[in-house]
Formats: sequence, structure tokens, C-alpha cells
Amino acid sequence: MRRFLLVFLVPILLAGCAAESIWAPDEAVARAAYRQPGPPSITLFTVISNGSNTGGHSALMVNASQRVIFDPAGSWWHRASPERNDVHYGITPTMLEFYIDYHARETYRVVTQTVTVSPEVAERALRVAESYGAVPKTMCGRSVSDVLNQVPGFESVPRTVRPKAIMAAFAELPGVRTETIYDNDPDAHEELLREQHRARVADLAASD
Repeated sequence: MRRFLLVFLVPILLAGCAAESIWAPDEAVARAAYRQPGPPSITLFTVISNGSNTGGHSALMVNASQRVIFDPAGSWWHRASPERNDVHYGITPTMLEFYIDYHARETYRVVTQTVTVSPEVAERALRVAESYGAVPKTMCGRSVSDVLNQVPGFESVPRTVRPKAIMAAFAELPGVRTETIYDNDPDAHEELLREQHRARVADLAASD
């Protein structure tokens, strides 16, 4: 009986750990495509608790043939930034500001670390992120470090679930540029997302 229960329960437990697959239509992704002017680059985002100083989240932004954010197991979204399995497209300066503002709040700060890379390396990072697939909850660090380990020049980043360990290794890369963003916004994610959407709609209306 115990063996039967184990066999019965394992698939249920595994299903509970599975990530939700999201796949935006081709036309939405093509319409949103954006590349930031300037050299190709890879940026690591690390969200850190202001209270415990522990790492809460890891994500990557890649500026290659287009600029995307790989936000594994993340909760940020925007209608103007279509998503395919944790890869968000159309990361314009406005979308980047929205993304950082969503994470930097009274309880968390955001550390950005950026490295300029060759077009080939940036494109490799983009393709690896796109092919990684949807990421289960709590596995953001592992997926970010997995992606970096497949990109030339970033093999020194350890495969780990710990965001701050990834951040420490990234800091040792040649030419890294680091910025820390603080914000006093309250922890009100749903309202912030609504405000960001309203602001985007107003910008589009003003540009018509």
C-alpha cells in the first residue's frame, strides 16, 4: 500500500514543481522587437533584501540583435512586453525602467552589473535564454547561472541557486559596471503593475 501511494503521489508532486509555459504569438514578438543603441552587452540583475541582505532574485538582460530580459520564475509582466517562457521582449528604456521599479522597493534593492561583449557572444546569450524553457519557482539563480555557463567568457560563474554567489562571480569579470538602485515604493505589486500599464497607454496616446 505504501509503495502504491508513493507511485501515485510522485507524479502529483512533480507536476506541482513544473513551470507554467507562456508563449506569445509570433506577430506580438516581432512587433515588440527593440535593440538598445550602443555596444552589445549582458546585464545581471540581483534583487537583494534590505532587511536580511539575502539575494531574492536573479535575472539577465541581453542586448543583442534585440534587447530582452530573461526573468526566470519572475512575476513582472507588461502587455507591451510579450513573453515566451520567461523571456520578455521589447525591452525599451521605458520597459527597463518599469522592470527595475517593480523590483526596487522599500524592502528590496536592485544591483545591476553590465559587461560589454561581442555581437557573437550577445547573440549566443540570447539564443541560450530563448531555448532554456519555463523555469519553476525558486530556481531563478540556477537557470541564470546555467545560461551564463553556456556563454563564452562567463564560464567562471558557478552553477548555483544563490543569487548573491552569482553576483559575486559576475563582479570579477573584466570591465563590469555596477549600479545599485534603491526605491521607497511600498510592496504593492498589483497596483504598481496597473500604474505602469496606465503610464504606457498614456505615452502611446500622446505619441499618436
